[in-house]
Amino acid sequence: MACLGPVLIPIARLPARRMRPLLFTVTTDLNYDQRMQRICGSLAAHGYDVLLVGREWPSSRPLTSQPYRQHRLRCWFSKGKLFYLEFNLRLLFYLLGQQAAAWCAIDLDTALPVWLRSRLGGQPFVYDAHELFTEVPEVVARPGVQRLWRLVERFIVPRTQLAYTVGPALAQVFELRYGRRFEVVRNISRLEPLKLPPAPDRPEGYIVYQGALNAGRGLEALLDAMPRVAGRLVVCGDGDLSAELRARAEALGLLGSGQVEFRGFVLPAELREVTRHAAVGIMLLENQGMSYYYSLANKFFDYLHAGVPQLIVDFPEYRRLNDEYDVAEVVALTPDAIADALNRLLRDDVARYRELAENCRRARQELNWQREEAHLLALYDTLLTPQSLT
Repeated sequence: MACLGPVLIPIARLPARRMRPLLFTVTTDLNYDQRMQRICGSLAAHGYDVLLVGREWPSSRPLTSQPYRQHRLRCWFSKGKLFYLEFNLRLLFYLLGQQAAAWCAIDLDTALPVWLRSRLGGQPFVYDAHELFTEVPEVVARPGVQRLWRLVERFIVPRTQLAYTVGPALAQVFELRYGRRFEVVRNISRLEPLKLPPAPDRPEGYIVYQGALNAGRGLEALLDAMPRVAGRLVVCGDGDLSAELRARAEALGLLGSGQVEFRGFVLPAELREVTRHAAVGIMLLENQGMSYYYSLANKFFDYLHAGVPQLIVDFPEYRRLNDEYDVAEVVALTPDAIADALNRLLRDDVARYRELAENCRRARQELNWQREEAHLLALYDTLLTPQSLT
């Protein structure tokens, strides 16, 4: 399996692309949004003039340098209905002062002002569904909120000129709901030129979890498993359950013993280093809605690219990839099952650990952003050809 380098685009096409600015909107802090860094970075590297608009938190660090333009909106409110109302109003007023050849909303929480701005300017409206927003646990748990977001979804999706999502399963859900095609641009790690060392004879390092500390991430079961595990857990990320999970770890004696470490938000370059030195990665989700069940999270690929075996749940996208590449152990989401699987990899079955680690090294040659970005570029080239704009 040969490694493909970046897709080469004829130089003669670059000036035409530079005539076409693209504007993307998210509610995340741009420093930590690896998916948008990949998408915007690829488009900028291939000649597009890209602006990414996001959110500034009180704790936000200065923006990291990127090959595209960035802007963050500061809000008084940080969560709930008032936040979404304020952010969308601020976003709309900001967009009214911008120009673009196409306007792209990432998920429903930025879609309405982006659609309105595209409508006012007569340019294409793009919808990038990072998740099935109406089916995430925080929305599913509140039927009134879910009904509201479903109304937004039913309004937005039929009005897109281009729509894409992160995996085939989610694309099929959207297509069944709305009878229109959703393209797939998977959230896959970039293949770095640094060659990984051979798989170790024995596991070295810690257990790592990277991602949001939110409902449905399997973190409660993971912490409950840790007193039985022969290893240390490093948690990189933050979220709504941050304080609750720290309290749970404290009650289990995991913080005092140093067996669990919470590092909070970690910048992507630092996170890659943390993951590279790990022994096992954690990719566990609870079936609390179709968004999680049909997800294809970037951490699955991040662990794989670091050569790190991982624990996964038996959801369709992860099962399909693991059946093909065999880079993970599938576990039930219970403390006993998690503890048994971790101890087996870290201590009891070294041969199996090495097999998974070697498979990661082979799989990354096929599952990488350099291959995925070719489809992304083709989508935007097709969208912005003179024929498509007439």
